[in-house]
Amino acid sequence: MRSYLVFGALANVSNRYLLTMLAAKAIRKFHRPNSRIQETANEVLARFSWANPMGRPQCVRQPRVPALRKAS
Repeated sequence: MRSYLVFGALANVSNRYLLTMLAAKAIRKFHRPNSRIQETANEVLARFSWANPMGRPQCVRQPRVPALRKAS
């Protein structure tokens, strides 16, 4: 079951090491007392599968404007 969550989360994260580091940080922040860490990990990986955990905006290309030359 968790392997599906991991592969889904890898769609938004560039590599497995980075996914592990981000998931560990998120699990520490989202974990509630008296709940299982495994459930928190599953919730975090599910969130990563549909949201970008890196938080970077999509790249938008700006049109290139040629530089104007001054008249001599």
